[in-house]
Amino acid sequence: MGSWTAPAGPHIVIIGAGIVGTNLADELVSRGHTSITVVEQGPLNMPGGSTSHAPGLVFQTNPSKTMTQFAKYTVEKLLSLEEDGQSCFNQVGGLEIATTPERLAEIKRKHGYASSWGIESKLLSKEECLETYPLLNKDLVLGGFHIPSDGLALAARAAQLLINRTKKAGVQYLDHTAVTGIEQAKGRVVGVKTANGVIPADTVVSCAGFWGVEIGAMVGLTIPLLPLAHQYVKTTAAPGLAGRNSTPNGASLPILRYQDQDLYYREHGDHYGIGYYGHKPMPIVAAELGATPKDVDEKHMPSRLDFTPEDFDPAWKLSQELLPTLQETEIADGFNGVFSFTPDGGTLIGQHPTLDGFMVAEAVWVTHSAGVARAVAEVLTSGRSTLDLSECELCRFEDVQLTTAYIKETSQQNFVEVYDILHPLQPKDSPRNLRLSPFYSRQKELGAFFLEAGAWERPHWFENNAHLVKDLPVEWQPKDRDVWSSRYWSPIAAAEAWKTRTAVAMYDMTPLRRLEVSGPGAVDLVQRLATGDVSKKPGAVTYTLLLNEQGGIRSDVTVARIENELFQLGVNGPIDLVYLKQEARKQMQTDPTRWVHVRDITGGTCCIGLWGPLARDVINTVSTEDWTNKGLRYFRCKKATIAGIPCVAMRLSYVGELGWEIYTSAELGQRLWDAFWKAGQPFGVIAAGRSAFNSLRLEKGYRAFGSDMTTEHDPFEAGVGFAVKAGKLGYVGQLALEGRSQDTATRRLRCLTVDDGSSIILGKEPVFHSGQPVGYVTSAAFGYSIGKPIAYAWLPSTVAEEQKVEIEYFGKRVEATVTPEPIFDPGMSRLRG
Repeated sequence: MGSWTAPAGPHIVIIGAGIVGTNLADELVSRGHTSITVVEQGPLNMPGGSTSHAPGLVFQTNPSKTMTQFAKYTVEKLLSLEEDGQSCFNQVGGLEIATTPERLAEIKRKHGYASSWGIESKLLSKEECLETYPLLNKDLVLGGFHIPSDGLALAARAAQLLINRTKKAGVQYLDHTAVTGIEQAKGRVVGVKTANGVIPADTVVSCAGFWGVEIGAMVGLTIPLLPLAHQYVKTTAAPGLAGRNSTPNGASLPILRYQDQDLYYREHGDHYGIGYYGHKPMPIVAAELGATPKDVDEKHMPSRLDFTPEDFDPAWKLSQELLPTLQETEIADGFNGVFSFTPDGGTLIGQHPTLDGFMVAEAVWVTHSAGVARAVAEVLTSGRSTLDLSECELCRFEDVQLTTAYIKETSQQNFVEVYDILHPLQPKDSPRNLRLSPFYSRQKELGAFFLEAGAWERPHWFENNAHLVKDLPVEWQPKDRDVWSSRYWSPIAAAEAWKTRTAVAMYDMTPLRRLEVSGPGAVDLVQRLATGDVSKKPGAVTYTLLLNEQGGIRSDVTVARIENELFQLGVNGPIDLVYLKQEARKQMQTDPTRWVHVRDITGGTCCIGLWGPLARDVINTVSTEDWTNKGLRYFRCKKATIAGIPCVAMRLSYVGELGWEIYTSAELGQRLWDAFWKAGQPFGVIAAGRSAFNSLRLEKGYRAFGSDMTTEHDPFEAGVGFAVKAGKLGYVGQLALEGRSQDTATRRLRCLTVDDGSSIILGKEPVFHSGQPVGYVTSAAFGYSIGKPIAYAWLPSTVAEEQKVEIEYFGKRVEATVTPEPIFDPGMSRLRG
C-alpha cells in the first residue's frame, strides 16, 4: 500500500479527492476524526474529475432552502481558505439578467427566495444593470437580479489547500489508486479493494462524482445519476476587458447569467469564459472513459471531452449580441466538460439502504460542495445534519425511477431545463403514465386533469364538474388570478371544494404510501420509533411522528393496528420505508424472536377517501355494516364488506369532513369506485382532485411533511405537539424533547390569511414583520370555505396571533394576518359527524 499506514481505531475511507471529498475530510477532522484515508484514481494535484475543469461560478439562490444554505456555507468556507493572503473565492457578485417579460417576473420570484433563505440581494432596473455591468447590450436588457455575495470559486486550488491542511492533521491520501471493489461482511463494509490491496474500513463514503455510478454498482446500489457533457469556451482577449484584471484568471465584473438563452459568463483576465446549456444533451458512460492517466493537465483529463463547435454556434452569435465586445474576439479554446445530472436535479446524499457503513455524496456541484461535506460530516458524527436532507436523500426515488431508462431520460430533460422558468407544479413531460391507480380509466372518463408526483398520475380537478362552477354561491366564487398562479389551476377546484363541504366527494388516495408492518416484534418496533402510543388494541388508529435523536421531525405517519401483530402505516415516501426496514433489521439482530417484516403494499392496494356531510348516506346504500359513530368512531378502523368487496375502513379525513379512507386490493379497486359512484348519484357525489384537497387541508391546518415541517423542526414548533404522547418514554427523540414545549419554542409554524381576500400565494415567499424579513411561507392555497387565501409560514414566536405581516409575492408586498387555527370547524363537529 506504499506509504499508507494501517489505521488504529474506526477508520473512514473517502473515495475521491475532488472538492467534495477533500472538504469532507476537512469537516471530519474539525469534528475530531483522525483515522481517515482518501483514495483517488488520478494524481492529487489534478485528479481529472469535474472539480479540475469547473468554471467555479457560485450562484447561491435556489428554490430549495437546503441547497441555498449549502451554497452559503460553501462561500463562507472558501473565503476562509487562504494562501499568500488570497482566499479561494473571488466575491465579485452575481448578476442574472432578464431579456423577456417572463424572465423579468421570474427574477422577482428569485429575489423572494433569497429573502426567504437569508441571502442579501437586489432587483435592478435596466439602467442599474448597465451601471453594474457596462459591457451589456443596452437594447436587450430589461432588468436584473444582483447578489453581492456570489462569485467565483477557485475549486482546484481549494482542493489542494484542503489536502495540505488535512494531511497535517493526519489524513492519508492515496493517489493513482483506482477502487476495484468494496469488501463486505455481515451486512456492513469492512474494506475498499484496490489494485494495491485492501484498505480496511468501518465507513466508506463515495465522493466519486460522475464515477459514483460505478462505485455504487460495486455494492449493488443504483446511483440515479447521468454524466452529461456541458460546453465551455474561452475567447481571445476582449477589448472591453483590457487592463481590468490580473491574468490569467482575474475577474472584477459580476458573474453573469443569460438564462433566457442558456448561457453564463465569467472573466479570465482580459478573456471571457462562456458556458452553454442550450445544446443537445450529451450523455456519457464513466466506465467507458478508461483509466485516469498518470499525467493529467488542464487540457488533458478524463472529464474534458473534445469540443464540438457546431453545437456552440448558436451560443456564439447570441453572446456577441449580448456582449458586443465579443464581436472583436474569437474562440480560443473550448471543451465539453462532464458534470453529473439527476432525475430531479438534486444532490444525492445518504446511507446505503441495506449495507451498513456505506454512504454517498454524489451529484454535487462546486456551488454546494462545502455545504454538502459539512452535512455528511454531521451525519457521520452525530447521526443527523442540522439542515434537512429530505430533498437530497439518496433513497428518495421510487423503484420505477431507478431504472436506467428513467434516469437517462429525466436527467437529460433536467439538463435541457436547467435554466428554464419552471412552475412549482410543473410535471415532467415524459415519461408519464408510469403509475396508475385502479380508478384511472374512470377518472379519464370524467375529464381528469392529471399532474405527476412520485411517478403517480394524480387528478387535480375534473372537467366533468365544470358545470358546477355556475352554481356556486357568491361567497364560494373563485377570485381572478394572475398568470403564474393560474397555471395548473382551474376554477373547478372551487366547485369541488364546495361539493365536499356540502354534499359528498370521492378522492383518490392511492398514491399515499402504505406499509405493512407485521410479526411478533411489530408493536415493539413501531412503539419505539413513534411519539404516540400505538400499543392500543386492534382497531385503533394513531396519528404520530417519527423523530430523529435530536427531536427533529423525520416524518408524520398514521398507524392503524389491524391485528395484534399487523399494522398498516400511512407514510410519506421511500425514505420512511428504508428507515423502518433498517430499524427492523437492527431489532431482529438484537432479539431474533422479535422479528418484524416491513413491506410496501401501495402498488397492490388502493384507497378512496369518501368525505362530506352526506358520506354516511352513500356508504349505507352499499353496505350493511354499522357506519354510525357507535359502529366506527373517529380514528378507529375495521374490516368491512362494501358492495361485496372486502375492505379496510379508517375513520380519518384530511379534508375535515365526515367520512372514511376505504382500502381494498388493487384488482377490486375499479369495482369499489363504481359502487360508490352509482350509490352516490342521488346524493350529488362528485370525483374531486388534489387542488381542492390542498385547499381543504389548509383550512383544517393539517401539516404536510417536507413543506410545512422537516427534520429542522420539533413537534412543538410545528404545531403537532399533540402527536407526542405525554409521559411516554423510550421512543427515538424522547430525551431531546425533555423540557421543550410550545411555550419554549422560539419559532412557530403559523397560519396566515391574506387581508385583501384575493392575492394568491404559492409557497416559499418571504414574510416581513415591521419591514424586516422574519420567515417564509411553506404551503398556500385559496380557502374557498372562508373566501380568502391561506398561507402557512415559519415565524418567530414573538409574532403573535392577530398581528399583521407582509408576504412578498413577485416583488409586491401583500398584507396578511396571523390567524388562530384551524380556520374551519375549530370544534371538529363536522369531522366527528
